[in-house]
This record gives sequence, structure tokens and C-alpha cells, in this order.
Amino acid sequence: MSKSERKSVLPSEPSHGYEFGGPLGAFATSFGLPLVCYLATFLCNDISGCPVPSALHPSSLSIAKLKEETGWPGFQGLASTKVTAWVLAYYSLSLVLQAALPGAVTEGVELSSGGRLEYKFNAFSSALTVVIIAAAGTFIQGPDFPLWTFIWDNYTQLITVNLGVAFSLACFVYARSFSVKAGNKEQRELAAGGHSGNLVYDWFIGRELNPRVTLPVFGTIDIKAFCELRPGMLGWVLLNLAFCAHQYKVYGYVSDSMIFITSFQALYVFDALYMEPSILTTMDITTDGFGFMLAFGDLAWLPFIYSLQARYLAVYPVNLGYTGLAGLFAVQGFGYYIFRSANNEKNRFRTNPKDPKVAHLKYIETKSGSKLLISGWWGMARHINYTGDWIMAWSYCLPTGIAGYIVQQPSSLNGHPADGSIFGGTPTRSPVVQGEARGWGMAITYFYVVYFAILLVHREMRDEEKCMRKYGKDWEEYRKKVPWRLIPYIY
Repeated sequence: MSKSERKSVLPSEPSHGYEFGGPLGAFATSFGLPLVCYLATFLCNDISGCPVPSALHPSSLSIAKLKEETGWPGFQGLASTKVTAWVLAYYSLSLVLQAALPGAVTEGVELSSGGRLEYKFNAFSSALTVVIIAAAGTFIQGPDFPLWTFIWDNYTQLITVNLGVAFSLACFVYARSFSVKAGNKEQRELAAGGHSGNLVYDWFIGRELNPRVTLPVFGTIDIKAFCELRPGMLGWVLLNLAFCAHQYKVYGYVSDSMIFITSFQALYVFDALYMEPSILTTMDITTDGFGFMLAFGDLAWLPFIYSLQARYLAVYPVNLGYTGLAGLFAVQGFGYYIFRSANNEKNRFRTNPKDPKVAHLKYIETKSGSKLLISGWWGMARHINYTGDWIMAWSYCLPTGIAGYIVQQPSSLNGHPADGSIFGGTPTRSPVVQGEARGWGMAITYFYVVYFAILLVHREMRDEEKCMRKYGKDWEEYRKKVPWRLIPYIY
């Protein structure tokens, strides 16, 4: 490709330097975060405890003891041909549903090279179809429905396969990005931040903006949009439901804490799926290329890290009672109200500024023609929706309480079976106690809310840099009128 041709496929916005610590940070993140997925699995388990007992007594720690307490299967046990086949079948089902079910076709934002891409949206009906099938199977077979037992019995292998899919996709789109030609009819272009010239960094951050493939039967698939809301988001719901089934199978009932987390995380997911067209204006779609960062985040990190609380409760049920539930409903409701109200206000204003519900809002108009809200929700803070999102994150962690447990040895139990029902009741004998592990398990169950805060602050900082480059002095003026980033009068 000549120099002039290369310029014609690059976005009008120049490469803006390294993010995430550059090549070294990209390398560390690409190998460090997958390791976190495994550590969370092995160090909080149903074999010895959460955390494993050796973690509470480092002086007595040994490799042999740690392997015993974590149920280490050996490296060969981390993967399975059978699990790989079923996971690939799950991805294939997602493709079939996207192609077969009706859906609205919507144009995305204008590309820097001109033109707009079309997207077919039916993630909500696709996910609903899968959940209805799973519900029917559960009605017939109860907690022994094969989907739920398969997930619980092959949890570690599921992580490995999804990591493999993310890694393979990242390699595929990186290699294929070099086939982008000037003036191509497919409207392919490179991402502003993904053409640094460093292999590791560009592979991680994503070199091509909107990689697409055309497959027999399935038609054109936008890989980034597909991964954004389909396999991983639905996978999060299915993992939670599998943990519900396991808790019921072991204890004879599903705790109110488990019902709360599963219900509201499902609401969060289906809300996102229902509002699927709104992703077209997000940074993930408009700015970031598709590389290992998004592939791993969508397909592995999100479902397996975001479901840690439900997995914990599957082994150690927590009963909240009416008072505890009322408190959680208040936290969740407050966060959701901010999150959804703010996003609806923004989307409605972008779609039709003359809509009576938003026509009264004040704004400043930039030299580029964009309108920046300075009243309503967006007059309180520049990323007020992130604040609502983070408040909701607390309601997912708080149901685990002061977390931590130790699994009792079989000899310490009387062997009585669980007794109860999904509407109430308690097990005759609990296989776990908190003991000295009480509080230490919070490193696992509250990891999500800490990580999510870091994610949102970092994302807000990236968005600030992007808007500063895009709007210049207009953004400086906007920041004077809306000085707070996330939390009014605090940050």
C-alpha cells in the first residue's frame, strides 16, 4: 500500500498516542487479567473455602497444599474438547438467532471516511429465545437441567474456551486489518488509536475500527457489535441462573440474596439489549478499534467476573430478610433511576432536540455543530450516567455481606440432606461455615465494585481526552459550565 493510499484509509483524526500504559501495559493486561479470572475461580471455591484456608495462614502455605485446596486439575484439565465444542455451538446459536429472527436495521454514526454502516438489532429477542428454552428445560428437569449442571461442572474449562475465542478473534482481526484498501466499498477503516505501528499494542487496542465478515447463511456480521451485547452479556445471565440451580440443588431453596442479584443483573442485561441501538454512539463503537481489549472484555471478563457474587452465594447462601432487601432495593433503584434517566435524556435529545421532554434543556453548540447539554442530568456532571452505573454495582456486592467461608470436611457433617423449597425453607445441615474466613472473602465478592470504579474513572478520562481533541476550546467552555466529572460537588 502506497503512502497516499494508507492516508486515505486512516481516520481523519490522527493517532493520539498510547493508552493503557503503551505496549508494556497492553502486554501486562493481556496476560494479567486472564490470570485474575483463574485466580478468582481457584481461590474461592466449593472444595475448601473462600478464600482457600492456606491464604489465611501464609506461613504454612505450600504448593502441594494449595493444589489440594484449589482442586487444581493440572494444565491439561483447564481445557476440554467437549466444552470447546459446546461453547462454539453456543456462539453459532447466537449467529443463527441474529440472522433468523426479525430485527430493525439502523444506520450508525457517520464514519470519518464518509458514509454510514448498517446494523441489524435483535439481541433482545435472541436472548429472550434462549432464556425461554432454558426456562422450559428447568420446568421439566429442575436444577438437573443439563445446561445448569454443565456450566457448574465445567466452569474452569468455560473460562479457557472463551479466552481462546477472544484471543483468536483478536489475532484474526489484526491480521485482516492489513487488507484494508483505499476507497473500499465495504467502508472499512482503521481506528484512530490502533495504528501506532507496535504489534502488541495495536493487537490489544484494535487496529480496525469496525471489522466485518460475510458468512454463508449468516450474511454480514459486524464482529465488534456482535461481541458487545450477545454471547457475553447473555452468558452472564446464564451463569447466574446456573448458580441459582446449584444452590437449590444443594440447599433445597434459593436465597433472597441470590434472587435479588440474579433478577437485577438480568434486568441490567435485558435493559441493555432492549436499548441495543444506543451502542452506536458509544466510544466502543465510534472510537475504539476491535482487538483483544474488547474481545476479552466482552467474552470472558464480563461474564465470569461480573457473576462472582452469584457464584459465591451458590456455595454460601445469605438470607437478607425484608429489611436487607428494602435497603438493596433503595440502592439499586436510586442507581438505576440516575443511569436510565440520564441515558434516555441524552438519546432523546440526540434523536429529536425538539421533543417536548427535552426541548427545555440548555446547551452550547460547538463549531463542529454538536450540541452539548449543560442542564438537566448532564448539567449536574459530565458523565452522570457512570455514577448511576456504579451505585448499581454496590447493590450487586452488598448481598454477599461480610463475605468468606470455610467448607467443612465430610466427617464433620451428619450427612443429612437439604430440606426446603424455592419459596423458603432452610437446609438441615450447612456444608459451610464462615469461621476465620469471615471478611476475607470480600476481596472476591467486592472486587467488582472496586474494579468498576477504576474502569469508569479511566473511561471518563479517555472520553475527556477524546472530547478535548474533538471540540477544543468549546470543550473548555463546556467544562466551566459543567465542572463536575462524575459526582456533583465531589469529583
